[in-house]
Amino acid sequence: MTPVDEALARAEELLGSLNAKREELERLASSDEVDGDAAVDLIGELAELARQIEAELTRARGLADAAG
Repeated sequence: MTPVDEALARAEELLGSLNAKREELERLASSDEVDGDAAVDLIGELAELARQIEAELTRARGLADAAG
């Protein structure tokens, strides 16, 4: 597996985690008693995952540009 493939695979893995957290946030939001602290924590986790995904995609793009 090339470094570009590794970065893309990591981004895909992180995207799966992001989607799981998003679904968790949706479940939390639809519950009768919304836990505001938990929602804020989940939003923070979503933001961090998004940053990590962006970093991996930027890394993959840089590696691909350097190779090509």
